[in-house]
Amino acid sequence: MLELIHNKWLWTAVFASTGAQVIKVLLILLFERRWRPDKFMETGGMPSSHTAMVSALSTGIGLTAGTGSPLFAITVVFSLIVIYDATGVRHSSGMQARMLNELIEELREVVREGFAPRPLRVLLGHTYLEVLVGAILGVLAAMTAFVWLG
Repeated sequence: MLELIHNKWLWTAVFASTGAQVIKVLLILLFERRWRPDKFMETGGMPSSHTAMVSALSTGIGLTAGTGSPLFAITVVFSLIVIYDATGVRHSSGMQARMLNELIEELREVVREGFAPRPLRVLLGHTYLEVLVGAILGVLAAMTAFVWLG
């Protein structure tokens, strides 16, 4: 248990992800002038916390085990899968949810009674910019933890 508590790679990744979620809530407050703490637990939006997490993990492993190590290769491949999923599959799912919600609204106007499906979550994935900012945040978090703090 003590090893888990002192696992700087794990905690750097968690810190990067948590930081991205905090930034997400603060950006909503700044640009939309709305306090939305519920967005802290949601996926999608700026920046990508998943990308921040896996980028921090890969960077930390690269800095300590070396970029030629098998462990670094594993984390980079894992990171690329997560990032691809965020910009590809999950982003497409969000766009499909938006379109389905529009169709549901049109059907409500026609059917009116007894037709009350719940809207689907729309913001599931990320744009390339959201992923890029998440990656930068993750690398900076790891550089801070592993280079500057030791």
